[in-house]
Amino acid sequence: MEMPASIPGQPGGRREATTEEKRLTFWALIIVFLLSALDQTIVSTAMPTIIGELNGLELYAWVTTSYLLASTVMVPIWGKLGDLYGRKLILLIGIAMFVAGSFLCGLAGEFGDLPALGDGMMQLIIFRGIQGIGGGALFTTAFATIADLFPPRERGKYAGMFGAVFGLASVIGPIVGGYFTDHGSVDIGGLHIAGWRWCFYVNLPTSLIALAMIWFKMPNLGHTGGGKIDWAGGVFVVLAIGALMLALTWGNEKGWTHPDVLGLFAFSAVTGVAFLFIEGRAAEPILPLGLFQIRAFTTTTIASFIIAMAFMGTIVYLPLYLQLGLGIQATNSGLLLLPLMAGLIVSATLSGRFVTRTGKYKSMMLGGAIIQLIGIYLMSQLGSTATGTDVIWRLFILGIGLGPSQSLFNMVSQSSAPIHQIGVATSTSMFLRQCGGMIGVSIFGALLLGQIAASLAPIAGQLGVEIDIGEMQRMAMMAQHGGEMPIAQAFIKTSISEAMSHIFMASMLIVALAIVAILFVPQITLRGRGPQAAAGASPESRPVTPAAD
Repeated sequence: MEMPASIPGQPGGRREATTEEKRLTFWALIIVFLLSALDQTIVSTAMPTIIGELNGLELYAWVTTSYLLASTVMVPIWGKLGDLYGRKLILLIGIAMFVAGSFLCGLAGEFGDLPALGDGMMQLIIFRGIQGIGGGALFTTAFATIADLFPPRERGKYAGMFGAVFGLASVIGPIVGGYFTDHGSVDIGGLHIAGWRWCFYVNLPTSLIALAMIWFKMPNLGHTGGGKIDWAGGVFVVLAIGALMLALTWGNEKGWTHPDVLGLFAFSAVTGVAFLFIEGRAAEPILPLGLFQIRAFTTTTIASFIIAMAFMGTIVYLPLYLQLGLGIQATNSGLLLLPLMAGLIVSATLSGRFVTRTGKYKSMMLGGAIIQLIGIYLMSQLGSTATGTDVIWRLFILGIGLGPSQSLFNMVSQSSAPIHQIGVATSTSMFLRQCGGMIGVSIFGALLLGQIAASLAPIAGQLGVEIDIGEMQRMAMMAQHGGEMPIAQAFIKTSISEAMSHIFMASMLIVALAIVAILFVPQITLRGRGPQAAAGASPESRPVTPAAD
């Protein structure tokens, strides 16, 4: 009979987690992690319908941005709260906010304009922000709980499953959203429920199941030793990152030299410096600057930030490329991403198991980045005449390269941090990773639109429209419903293909930088079940021993 696993970092007298508690907690975390990851992508294919019903074309990007912005800025705050008051409490609060936000999103616009909340589109944006606040708690607390439940040597296989779930959500989100939008409309008791609303309602029953599992079976994990909340740091990190994300969002819309955009960049820089000043003097900072004195933490965090820029900056625009550059319909373009998901899941799982068995992770990080570089290069060779078969095997290779990065960087950053700072170390690395992803999306989006505008300038007058992402998506919808894209069709296919080639080349340069960063990642010794345990020796609970810096 397996003995209960010890819970790292628990004060004396606290009981240990049983095997059943660990198992049920893990599957509850998988559920909430999948739902929070899905909500970053599930609305993408539903957006044209939502815009048509709620009349908010000018606010198109904010439905996604509000969720990402809220979840990103809250990550370090939730991580610190988990360290102070325990993972269980924070996870329960996060799930409750996520469920409330999901329910409100589904109701957006049902009752017309509301005082202080505005019309249906503005309601949806506000409610997505509430959902994002809860989603931020789910992300960071899920990873921190895995660190509390399992020793570093065993975390690989579990972290690999989280990475696979994130990859699954990234790909099936648009497919699920499209299915609900097209086929989910129902009439219940005389009340008509539009299909797109199920993109949010689907979270309710599964989240409540996870909530019950965590309430009754999850042990209380984390430091739970009391302490102070760095409220000043929390305010300034929200101001700094919020202003930065607004500037990056408006840069594409208003122009990068617009006074509003430049003012936001300046405000972000000033509040960012103030945030670092506060953190350097706070008794219990949200972001302990001392963590960056740990070589393993610093190098893996930098590499993860860079990889996220390349990953999100490429993946977000792939459906647009497949639809407009290669002429593939929206549903089929979503299905073509399945090989990417398959490669990611396989490599994330296998790399996690390899690390669990051997304790060696650097080779997996480096190999994954190199394969990712090769996959992006192969994608850059596609032209406007490429077929679905040409895309499938290239995306599978790209997915294999992406797999290890989904979990191993976070696992090493956790292992290198002091036990009492596991939560804040997790949240810091995830916070910077998400920032890298959003920055990548903004930079690559500016590059894409710049290249397209330059290519289509000669016929812009004949089209009579301003070429932007929304307009290109509208053209894609016209083509799918038998509409025509006059003389612009051939030009758009060519310009999209050429613009994506520039994005792929830029992504290759970024991944090359990540490879250089990975070379500086030290190998640290992970405690837990290793070769000695496999041979019959008792696993030791030794502190993590960093390699000499």
